[in-house]
Amino acid sequence: MKDVLRSLFAKTLEEVELDGAMRRLVSVRDHTLVAAGEEIPLAPFKKILTIAIGKAAHRMATTFADIVSPSVASGVVVSSVEGAPPPYFLSYQGGHPYPNAESFHAAAVVEEMLSDLKPHHLVVYLLSGGGSAICERPITDAISPEDVEAFFRALVTGGADIVAMNVLRKHFSAIKGGRLAARAHPARQLTLYVSDVPADQPSSVASGPTMPDESSVEDCYALAEHLGLRGNLPTSIEKFFTERLIEETPKPGDPAFENSSWHCLIDNQAALAALERAAAAEGWVTETDLSIDDEPIDAALDVLLARLDKLKAVHPDGTVAVLTGGELSCPVTGDGRGGRNQHFVLRAAKRIAGRDVSVLSAGTDGIDGVSPAAGAAADGETIARAAALGLDAEDFDRRSDSFTFFDRLGDAVVTGPTGNNVRDVRLLVAR
Repeated sequence: MKDVLRSLFAKTLEEVELDGAMRRLVSVRDHTLVAAGEEIPLAPFKKILTIAIGKAAHRMATTFADIVSPSVASGVVVSSVEGAPPPYFLSYQGGHPYPNAESFHAAAVVEEMLSDLKPHHLVVYLLSGGGSAICERPITDAISPEDVEAFFRALVTGGADIVAMNVLRKHFSAIKGGRLAARAHPARQLTLYVSDVPADQPSSVASGPTMPDESSVEDCYALAEHLGLRGNLPTSIEKFFTERLIEETPKPGDPAFENSSWHCLIDNQAALAALERAAAAEGWVTETDLSIDDEPIDAALDVLLARLDKLKAVHPDGTVAVLTGGELSCPVTGDGRGGRNQHFVLRAAKRIAGRDVSVLSAGTDGIDGVSPAAGAAADGETIARAAALGLDAEDFDRRSDSFTFFDRLGDAVVTGPTGNNVRDVRLLVAR
């Protein structure tokens, strides 16, 4: 069954392949750029300046440049994934999940490119997950790159969900929370994005560099208290909270956005729909649960396993599956290698031991936390197999070392970076 789950995940990745999604929604007809039904005549613009930021930046920039050819798209690609940029593009490899020197250098280049633009300039932004760290510059030079990294580390390892993290990151960034759009104003601005955030929070993608920010500085102060960040931040950042110095970001209705539009190319819902089709093709009875997004892992498992048992009781002679997506809260408690998907499967393996139940959880970007795996798969025999090999599941759990655990069992799901990111998908199956 674990092999079947791997196969279904592979089929899901194929169906949400980014090149196809872009070509379905973006085209050029009669010298007009058509994006998700919006038409932008290209004749008035002297050039198409393209800013691609995120894990999918290389693929998005390459596909976009091909779509608009023979018009020339030039600009910059900033990604954490290695790749060859299209012609006329600068390329930088930023850090993820924490910014590196190239992240800061690339941000300075992007800011320079967007300076002194006019209404006859067209800027196309291609955004995808990971952009918050991959391209970054602090709101003030008084915050050092090392302090920015420490700030990101506190957010990533502290269990905050993606929306909460990005509310805080927006307000401490010179280029996020709509500030790139403000810099490029009054140019015509179009944002095409791949969503790795909840569907109702599009401005959280890459911390929303081109979108109005609905969050406020008061949200920042409240989140810092709720997450227990106060007293655990670099002095240069702690000062903003102590002295209440955080500056507001551009909001809906700001003139910076008067000539801007935004379109989602693909999201987690598309991945879940693809996974559901693949599972249904196996003859399984399926249900999708969207209620556990951003929940702690154990709470999510309570909900999903209860729903699986209920579905199995209704269909005792069939194979049933519960599908879910999004991300889960997973504070880091040790110095091991892993990520929220593998940690979810490790916790699940302990709960399903001895049962005819199988579980897979994996990230559509092919990268789970600080590991080379996308996720993992487990079944009712996983804990017994581990014990036979001398692997203590509780010890690996405590050290946040889920990758090593599943790697030794041969149950890590390794795809390599996919060049895409529409959040995680999970599948629990009872035969």
